[in-house]
Amino acid sequence: MSRRVRAVTAGLRLWFAPSAIRSEGDTPDYRFSLANERTFLAWLRTALALVGGGFAVAQFLPDLHGAVRTGLAVALLVGGALCAGRAVNHWVRCERAMRRGEDLPATRFPTALALGVAVVALVMVAAVAFGWAGR
Repeated sequence: MSRRVRAVTAGLRLWFAPSAIRSEGDTPDYRFSLANERTFLAWLRTALALVGGGFAVAQFLPDLHGAVRTGLAVALLVGGALCAGRAVNHWVRCERAMRRGEDLPATRFPTALALGVAVVALVMVAAVAFGWAGR
């Protein structure tokens, strides 16, 4: 097994055993840990909003062309799933960095998420503006 695969596997194990993080480094100021947890919860709220939006598009826009409706709904649902998974990963990485006294990890995911939501929103604007109705 490669070093990279072992590192990913070890990181995924921490998702399900967060108490193992406590064995690393020093305990950070609890305020930082609580701020990290609030950020995690904000990511989960975003994930839930995306999932809710996906179901809303699928259920409440029956006049929208089937392929457009399905594409938008799937994009929102996948975005919600990715956001939820990324929330856990980001929480673990930040907690470990704080315990080790390292810089917090940089991530491009918020940018990718924002661009993805913007694309879905623009497609929805086009669908409304051009009346892409199916039936």
